[in-house]
Amino acid sequence: MTKAGNKGGNLRDKLDGNELDLSLSDLNEVPVKELAALPKATVLDLSCNKLSTLPSDFCGLTHLVKLDLSKNKLQQLPADFGRLVNLQHLDLLNNRLVTLPVSFAQLKNLKWLDLKDNPLDPVLAKVAGDCLDEKQCKQCANKVLQHMKAVQADQERERQRRLEVEREAEKKREAKQQAKEAKERELRKREKAEEKERRRKEYDAQKASKKEQEKKPKKETNQAPKSKSGSRPRKPPPRKHTRSWVVLKVLLLLLLLCVTGGLVACRLTGLQQQPLCNSVNTIYDNAVQGLRHHEILQWVLQTDSQQ
Repeated sequence: MTKAGNKGGNLRDKLDGNELDLSLSDLNEVPVKELAALPKATVLDLSCNKLSTLPSDFCGLTHLVKLDLSKNKLQQLPADFGRLVNLQHLDLLNNRLVTLPVSFAQLKNLKWLDLKDNPLDPVLAKVAGDCLDEKQCKQCANKVLQHMKAVQADQERERQRRLEVEREAEKKREAKQQAKEAKERELRKREKAEEKERRRKEYDAQKASKKEQEKKPKKETNQAPKSKSGSRPRKPPPRKHTRSWVVLKVLLLLLLLCVTGGLVACRLTGLQQQPLCNSVNTIYDNAVQGLRHHEILQWVLQTDSQQ
């Protein structure tokens, strides 16, 4: 791979005023670093070499005013070729170019352009024209610039359209996502409300059950227990008498039996004429007479009520 620095010596030796001639130097690549060190070289001739591409940093040589790249093997120009904003004269004769980069529209100072003998796109070839003389080459520069500006505008509109489509698609995705999130929030909210309602019902049921259990012992206390057969509750047992009262009753009963036995013996047997039986019969007759006047009966009733 041959460079100008190796073949022609120091580039400064080739500099003539503001012109640097590197034509016919059998170059396969452009010595960009060396050229960048010579900002005075505003006119650069790289014609009749073996250049098939230009490096991207070549577009940093913004001091160039006139550039001759004719009769090389260039198949395309760098995408940032439009950075050479000071370029006024450009010769691309006899290369292998088909299209120009969109940034070409930024060469607002370009006054002269030659694109002959390139396999140009039919539309671009028609715009460029023949460029057989100075006038036609100037027209070529003007028409190609206008054409590339239109291409740039079309691409910008297409880019904007794609951006708009992407924005609309993004909005739809965001709206869909928001709707999905809203639906999920609503579902979670409903599930939370249902869970809360379920817990509330369980709480109320537990509270009611607790109250029922608290009331049940009170009812059992207030109500006498029923028998297994379903009969009425038993009456409370009668009041117990004192021990002395029981003894008195027994003695009275024995006395009554004795009296009754003696009375029966005195009135129904042969003992009626005995003195003792006479007294008993007299007492009996008086008692019967007293009962008839209810005195003794009243006394017995009064005594029983006082007890």
